[in-house]
Amino acid sequence: MKLFGTDGVRGEAGSFLTAGLAMRLAMAAGIYFKAHSKSNKILVGKDTRRSGYMIENAIVSGLTAIGYDVIQIGPMPTPAIAYIAGNMRCDAGIMISASHNSFEDNGIKFFDANGDKLSHDVEQEIEEIYFNEEKLLEAQVREKKIGKAKRIDDVVGRYIVQLKNSFPRDLSLKDLRIVLDAANGAGYIVGPTVLEELGAEVIVLHNKPDGFNINEDCGALHTKDLQESVVKYRADLGIALDGDADRVVVVDERGEVVDGDHLLGALGVYMSKSGTLRGGGIVSTVMSNQGLDDFMNENGLKLFRSDVGDKNVLEVMKKEGINFGGEQSGHVIVNDFAKTGDGLVTALQVLALLIKTKKSASVALRPFKLYPQKLVNIHVKNKKPLKDIVGLEDKLKELDAKHIRHLIRYSGTENKLRVLLEGKNAKEMDFYMDDMIKFFEKDLNV
Repeated sequence: MKLFGTDGVRGEAGSFLTAGLAMRLAMAAGIYFKAHSKSNKILVGKDTRRSGYMIENAIVSGLTAIGYDVIQIGPMPTPAIAYIAGNMRCDAGIMISASHNSFEDNGIKFFDANGDKLSHDVEQEIEEIYFNEEKLLEAQVREKKIGKAKRIDDVVGRYIVQLKNSFPRDLSLKDLRIVLDAANGAGYIVGPTVLEELGAEVIVLHNKPDGFNINEDCGALHTKDLQESVVKYRADLGIALDGDADRVVVVDERGEVVDGDHLLGALGVYMSKSGTLRGGGIVSTVMSNQGLDDFMNENGLKLFRSDVGDKNVLEVMKKEGINFGGEQSGHVIVNDFAKTGDGLVTALQVLALLIKTKKSASVALRPFKLYPQKLVNIHVKNKKPLKDIVGLEDKLKELDAKHIRHLIRYSGTENKLRVLLEGKNAKEMDFYMDDMIKFFEKDLNV
């Protein structure tokens, strides 16, 4: 596909993601949703990027031009769009965000009437409509059929109630001190509000978005401030969201980042023991550590693996009848409360685990040993198909002979090649990673 990547449509605002592209894409998506319409309403939210104004207005223009009524709710986490779209009986929800990317990028994510991300087949259908000039012209309406738009500012309360309902009613956060890094993003209001209403003492970092500082040296990808603040304020836990709050990174009371696979394993076994885990296992991606596999087996559970992307995780969850899964990167789906990765829902489950087990985060959230693993992102100029790279097959055979697990893939949202190596000998793995970096940089940056 030319437009859709692993998570919607994403690129630099004003160059790739122009107002024209956004309007045309909104029309194409609207034409698709019209064929299944029940309410003739579509919900639109965004994160805190300056370019969100441009893209939002373009989307509203595109949707109203084909007769849709639009509800605009302003800055809101991605999982809130998924929930509220269904709650308000909309035909679809649209989120304007480039997630963890820096401010100059933006993106458009779509959810159906049930709050689910669109399948690859549906995205393909929308993309075909996008390039069909005749269909776009035919769909435009006139006179009284043109749609209307209205802005609603109080729907955040619906999402806050949903978040609080995900936390056990018999528990309270009143004895906990939490540091929250809101990444100057979409969770800057909701995050502190929920934690404080549940009783926690909350110290908030990076909650003053200015349109350009989203994810800037803060949030889930840059945890230095959070780690230092947890130690400084002697907090029980640190929570870092990304720009659209669908991802979470946890920092323990010692100021150390908790690995995403440790988080998945600890929560999966906790849910199993508390009787809330369904399907006899959890779902993670091909990126997850072999140590997570071993830990699941030790606890009588199975680890199912999916392709990268929380949408792919959810597909396997549905197929296997499982209600919990996620990615090593911090996209975690607790399907009883969210249809997509939700950083705040996940954080609340972690806090419930700590209260119930009466253990510190450093103990409760590191329940098994990880295999040495290294992930490197290589900036590339040319996304040449991997099968066409001369000499790569021999390199991979050499890794296999050394029993080093490897996963090599292009990012679906950035010009990066992701190289993951995992093995029992850390020094040997470092040697081969350096070799792979030199190999790819030579071939892909010419």
